Amino acid sequence: MIFGDGLLWKLTLLTIIIHLVDTLSYSVRLNSVKSGQFALSLSLFNLIVLVSRTANTFQGPLIGKMIDTSIQFRYDPLLEIRTVIAGSTIGTVIGILMVPTFLKIFSKAVAKLEAVGSVPAIVVQALSIGNIRRIAGSTVKPSRSMLHGLRFKNIPKRLLLLNAFITGIYAIGVLAAYYAAIYVPENRLAAAGSSGMINGIASILLTMFIDPKAAIITDEAYRGKRQYGDVKALVIILIGTKFLGTLLGQVLLVPAAKLIATFYL
Repeated sequence: MIFGDGLLWKLTLLTIIIHLVDTLSYSVRLNSVKSGQFALSLSLFNLIVLVSRTANTFQGPLIGKMIDTSIQFRYDPLLEIRTVIAGSTIGTVIGILMVPTFLKIFSKAVAKLEAVGSVPAIVVQALSIGNIRRIAGSTVKPSRSMLHGLRFKNIPKRLLLLNAFITGIYAIGVLAAYYAAIYVPENRLAAAGSSGMINGIASILLTMFIDPKAAIITDEAYRGKRQYGDVKALVIILIGTKFLGTLLGQVLLVPAAKLIATFYL
């Protein structure tokens, strides 16, 4: 392997963290509806999202280093790129398994935030040995009973395809742009810079088609016009299609990279 210092494993680990946090973010809707504390839930979760965003800032330079090294040695890093994408699938699966535990801990943290009124104070308290032990003992094992009685038919089916496709774009946006540099090494900076455009398109699609419908279902459940189970079904569909999207990313990687490269030939 031409990449030293565990570069591939660092990239894969960062990707796992990013998609783990992203998967857990879907479940915040459940706590918001159940507790009615939308603002507090959002405020606390923004702290958790900082972990994902910090990992994202390190990901770009590491990918750039991998591609520069590959071009230098005339090596095709397709296998390594696919390994990183597999990290998004692993992170999503871990996130899915952690949702019940996360919701239990998160609901307690929101209640604590309301009492204490300070996020830093909660962080300091959470890092105490006693609280770490209590958090470790709050593990909830996912079970089929959690899916019992959910009315998936009340959730628009187009959300399945749209969310899977958009997640697929997100999973490979940065990677496909950087990998395109392999096809056009003389314009590798321009190709790598296309990652923002790709993720921008995915953000537009998400904002136009996914977020509004998900927000309507969540809001209706909060006002009592829908059952809480509809929000639960929505979250399960979103994280399920997110998992499928990370697999779709493996299919989209090379065609997307070649499409990007054609703009710089």
